[in-house]
Amino acid sequence: MVKRHLEDTLTEYLFKGKTVIVYGARQTGKTTLVEELIKKLKIKSLMLNGDDADIRELFSSATSAKFKPVIGDYKLIVIDEAQRIPDAGLGLKIMHDSFKDVQLIVTGSSSLELAEKTKEPMTGRKSEFWLSPFSFGEMAGHHGFLAEKRLLEQRLIYGYYPDVALNTGNEKRILKTLASDYLYKDILAMGNIKKPVLLDKILKALALQVGNEVSYNELAQLLDSDKGTIEKYIDLLEKTFIVFRLPGLNRNVRNEIKKGKKIYFCDNGIRNAVLGNFQPLVSRVDTGALWENFLVSERYKLLANNDEVPKTYFWRTTQQQEIDYIEEYRNSFFAYEFKWRSRGSSFLSKTFSKAYPVSEFRVITPDNFHEFLMIT
Repeated sequence: MVKRHLEDTLTEYLFKGKTVIVYGARQTGKTTLVEELIKKLKIKSLMLNGDDADIRELFSSATSAKFKPVIGDYKLIVIDEAQRIPDAGLGLKIMHDSFKDVQLIVTGSSSLELAEKTKEPMTGRKSEFWLSPFSFGEMAGHHGFLAEKRLLEQRLIYGYYPDVALNTGNEKRILKTLASDYLYKDILAMGNIKKPVLLDKILKALALQVGNEVSYNELAQLLDSDKGTIEKYIDLLEKTFIVFRLPGLNRNVRNEIKKGKKIYFCDNGIRNAVLGNFQPLVSRVDTGALWENFLVSERYKLLANNDEVPKTYFWRTTQQQEIDYIEEYRNSFFAYEFKWRSRGSSFLSKTFSKAYPVSEFRVITPDNFHEFLMIT
């Protein structure tokens, strides 16, 4: 069993007067994580699944009297796949307010649906967390740092979805199933997607543009659509944990790119499955893009559930000066360049260093990437 970093974080937040909500894409291990917590807590617990019709009925026209015989003397109640419950928000509020000695843990695979349902009813009552696919740090803890570091090229190609990482030799089959059957499920279930073919085209276009700035107008022209539709679909892809956006930093320098954005996949394996390309690195022309997506997504995992999360950016000017990745933390800037091959020296742009208070500049390569991706 792979120890998830989020497990310890959740344990710290239990029985502190807040409902704990865990978001994450399908197949990232939310149910397994909660089951492990229950085992270790050794308290009387009940798991309810939002996919079950009788559980959805329980939340329909919810009252404390309706919940009381179900909750009984349980001390921990888990509502799994809560985004499937139409009246989840009000029901959770009633549970939270009426049974104060009971800890609620809620999981959902779509932040769009569940967050909207709980936004108003659960204001001030919830603590929210994101469960990613496995991370480099988690797998290094599972079977050793050296063993995991040796698998770097495999991770760049197949990623870290739990079923993929734990089933060597079956990665392609599992990823194809994930990409075709699971990832779109929440988006299509919302009922607002009228063009699933367009959604697939957007994903492929984004996969080909990893590491480059993305223009909604250019995507709309390329895919014969309109900017509003493209933006809506990308927003849905982000809220179902398939991609995430990295904004451009523009604050002080006159010729900085304005309103720029890059879009990365939360998992390299999904990116490659979208393109149907599982070729080894020696045969690829997109190794740099894979390396950048891996590093940014892994850093994203590392920082996501911290109490204080830095603001993150990339930086570029119209003169093509650029920095791959930047973190702003308490008015200081930490700048990083990503190089798959360490050839020659890399220098921080003088334009950038004059405009921003830089505390650190580092080049991240396969020789030192673990320092960038592990909790120290």
